[in-house]
Amino acid sequence: MSEAIKIDVWSDIACPWCYIGKRNLERGLAEVAADADAPRVEVEYHSFELSPDTPVDFEGSQVDYLPRHKGISREQAGQMLERVTGVAAEAGLAYRFDLLQHTNTVKAHELLHFAKAHGRQLEMVERLMSAYFIEGRHLGRTDELVSLAADVGLPADEARAALESQRHLGDVRADQEQAVAYGINGVPFFVIDGQYGVSGAQPPEAFAQITRQLWAERAGQPANAAAG
Repeated sequence: MSEAIKIDVWSDIACPWCYIGKRNLERGLAEVAADADAPRVEVEYHSFELSPDTPVDFEGSQVDYLPRHKGISREQAGQMLERVTGVAAEAGLAYRFDLLQHTNTVKAHELLHFAKAHGRQLEMVERLMSAYFIEGRHLGRTDELVSLAADVGLPADEARAALESQRHLGDVRADQEQAVAYGINGVPFFVIDGQYGVSGAQPPEAFAQITRQLWAERAGQPANAAAG
C-alpha cells in the first residue's frame, strides 16, 4: 500500500482566507475519496501569525483593524469584508464580521499544538475557526480557549495547564521558523507531499487534481486513470 500523501498547511486562526482554504481542501479531498483507488491523505496544520503585534484585547471592530493594519480606508475595508463574506458563503461558511473579536492568536496556536499531541488537531482547527469567524468568541482568553478545547473532547484541566505554562510556545515558534525557511510570507499556504507549494484559498478541484496526480505517479499510471 502506498504511503499517505502529506499535506502541511500553514494558517492563522484569524485569517478568513485560511478557513475558506480549509473548507475547499476538505471538499477536494472528499471528491477524490470517491475514486476507485482513493488516495490516502494526511493533513497537518502549522502555526503562522499574520499580526503578532495585535493586543489580546483589541479596541474596535474589523473595520477599525484593517485600515490600521493594511493602510486602507474604512470604505475599502468594508468592501473587502463584503467580498470575503461572499466567497466564504460560496464555501458554505456564514462569516459574522459584525461579531468578530479581533485578538492576538498565539495562545490559539499553542492550543492547536496541545490538540495535536492528543490526536485532535483537525477537530480543534475547525472549532477555533468556527468560534472566531461565525460565533464571535474571544480566542485570546485562556478561559474561552479551554472551553473550546473541551468541546472537541480534550481534557480541560490539561489544556489550561498547557496554556498557562506556555508548554507549546516553542512548537509555535518552530512552525514559524519553518515558514520562513520555506519563504512563506502569506497564508493559507499548502505544502503538498514536500514537493508542491500552493498559495491561497484554491478551489476544491485544484486540491483534487494535485492529489490525484501525486497518487497516480506513485502507482506509475496516468493521472486521469486514478479517477474512477
